[in-house]
Amino acid sequence: MKKTVFLIAFLVFFGIFVGCTNKKPDIVIGTDGYTEQLILGQMIKLLIEDNTKLNASCMNNLAYDVLFADIKTGVVDVYVEYTGTFFGNHHIYSTIREDMGVYDLNKRVLEERYNILMLEPLGFNNTYAIAVRADVAAEYSLKTISDLAKVSSNFIFGGTDAFHSRYDGLANLKRIYDLKYKEEKSMGWIERYFAIDNNEIQVCSSFSTDGMLLEHNLVVLEDDKHFFPPYHAVIIIRNETTEKYPELLDILNKLSGKLSDDIMIGLNYCVDVQGETPISVAEDFLKTDGLIRK
Repeated sequence: MKKTVFLIAFLVFFGIFVGCTNKKPDIVIGTDGYTEQLILGQMIKLLIEDNTKLNASCMNNLAYDVLFADIKTGVVDVYVEYTGTFFGNHHIYSTIREDMGVYDLNKRVLEERYNILMLEPLGFNNTYAIAVRADVAAEYSLKTISDLAKVSSNFIFGGTDAFHSRYDGLANLKRIYDLKYKEEKSMGWIERYFAIDNNEIQVCSSFSTDGMLLEHNLVVLEDDKHFFPPYHAVIIIRNETTEKYPELLDILNKLSGKLSDDIMIGLNYCVDVQGETPISVAEDFLKTDGLIRK
């Protein structure tokens, strides 16, 4: 009997303890698994917690399909979307390439179909980029993707699984530019850069704000046929969340226009090359820009 009473008391105490230490956050921020997303997720968290009494938590390393499914169902309240990514994944790929044309279409579809708000752009365009080794660019006089197409059969291409499978990825890029690589490899984000350093590949997909482009001295080729749509970074948030916490709209819009391409490259570089943490980089930027208290 004593053992039973003790066990019940223990379980009650343990349940209370677990409940207290695992309190559900007021706001859940979703991120993909790469550096830029981790930095931006921390910026959103810091902005919310510095300007409100709300508790925010980051749910990191979610694949894109999971991220969007989670915000639709309410598992995630907010995350940073890219206009070109949403456009490519949720619309029939069209000839619309004007920056605000894509933005306006995305904004309307998000609100009408999913009851999700798209806020103002953060200020940078993280488009897909095709990068080559600097010596290869010099030897073959490569400045544009059209230049690359003329000699692509000499090269091995490396890209992420996502780039190989996306509608705005490798297959349609090859079709538009008539690219014919000697070989195509699917590899991890960091793996591409070591592979291109070791000449295992000579061409790779990248992001235009990727700090690793600087570290590995790669040349980004001009998308002269304008295949890639604009990929402006924008915060999207559930309408239900802003109805519950209306102050979040003004708080999150403080980031609007604050992050240029060069600034984002620098922040990514600090993490990927200099070894700083996403949260420290996010915090330093927000403090320097006066967006949170020092």
